[in-house]
Amino acid sequence: MDLELYLDLLSQPCRAVYIFAKKNGIPFKMHTMELCKGNHQSREATGPTWGWEAAQGEGLEPASVFFPPFPSTAILIYLSCKYQTADHWYPRDLQARARVHEYLGWHADHIRGTFGVPLWTRVLAPLIGTQVPEEKMERNRIAMDQALQQLEDKFLGDKAFLAGQQVTLADLMALEELIQPVAVGHDLFEGRQRLAAWRGRVEAFLGAELCQEAHGPILSVLELVAKKTFPVPQPEAYPNMLRRIARIP
Repeated sequence: MDLELYLDLLSQPCRAVYIFAKKNGIPFKMHTMELCKGNHQSREATGPTWGWEAAQGEGLEPASVFFPPFPSTAILIYLSCKYQTADHWYPRDLQARARVHEYLGWHADHIRGTFGVPLWTRVLAPLIGTQVPEEKMERNRIAMDQALQQLEDKFLGDKAFLAGQQVTLADLMALEELIQPVAVGHDLFEGRQRLAAWRGRVEAFLGAELCQEAHGPILSVLELVAKKTFPVPQPEAYPNMLRRIARIP
């Protein structure tokens, strides 16, 4: 087995990579991380003897993939090509592939980061004794509503999926981001029938068992906090977490 994944299923991009590998039967060794503890920054995790950068630097085929410092879209595209997964994920047809890239570029600007704010507001910020200012929360609500409208009108339209009539990497990335606010009580699918139907189609394609396995940790996050079993950030993680909160528009 030449693939190792360092993942935290509370993380949207980590879930996307995990689901993709599992759905496509890609064998991998799972290393569970707790990102809010900051242990992805440890010497053990980032040592020079393994990983994408180390293997590439030696002119070798990458032997493992480490998520937290590496963009998940790059990992998904790499896995699609290396393991020659079904063409619908990352189409060989250039026009179809361009539509996937169009979404992924827009996703990075309008979805990634924006839809994680409710988790920071309800869970992560209180864990370190701070809070997200109300004006930032309101701007975030507006930004999410605008992004959802664009998602429905610009990308989904009357299609079954975001880039066409089959599931692609675009749908997987979008689903994992949109699940995040739902987990903390912000049901952004309510009143959006097209988007709710799209979610149902994507989850049906992935399969109930895999969705439950991957989404279980994030969908139970409020319960974990209430029971005081949610991972407690270590003091050394505070500076990065505070910087993340400060970057919320």
